[in-house]
Amino acid sequence: MRGFFNIYGFIIIAVIMIPNIVFAIKNKNGFENLQNNKITEILEQIGRFSCFVLMIFNIPYTYIGFWFENALIVYIIVCAMLVAAYCFVWILFFRKNCLFRAIALSVIPSVLFIFCGIMILSVPLIIATLIFAPSHILISVKNAKIFQYGK
Repeated sequence: MRGFFNIYGFIIIAVIMIPNIVFAIKNKNGFENLQNNKITEILEQIGRFSCFVLMIFNIPYTYIGFWFENALIVYIIVCAMLVAAYCFVWILFFRKNCLFRAIALSVIPSVLFIFCGIMILSVPLIIATLIFAPSHILISVKNAKIFQYGK
């Protein structure tokens, strides 16, 4: 993992984007943000795109790399399990907009990003996740509640 390009991170991002792209194609307004907090929205977008970029590209001198023996194996196994769980939730709840789906589909990638940041000791990825996770979870939960119960 000592290169600029992280093939594992690229695969992870590509796979978790597949159900999102399919959902967006089939549900034109499926990702509409029902809550109106611009600061939270901006923080979420900054965090999201920063996490995507930092999962794929390792910025020199900002990460250490794997810090224990067999870390790559742990990284691959845990990431595969989290990505599989994310895709599984999408499959099960594709047509059901509920609080569980909102929480699962916001917490799983948040855990995935922070895990990856810690595993390779990437300071920017950890910081980006700390921006992304709370804002993404908050927006997802609020949108699910508004959708379910109204304003």
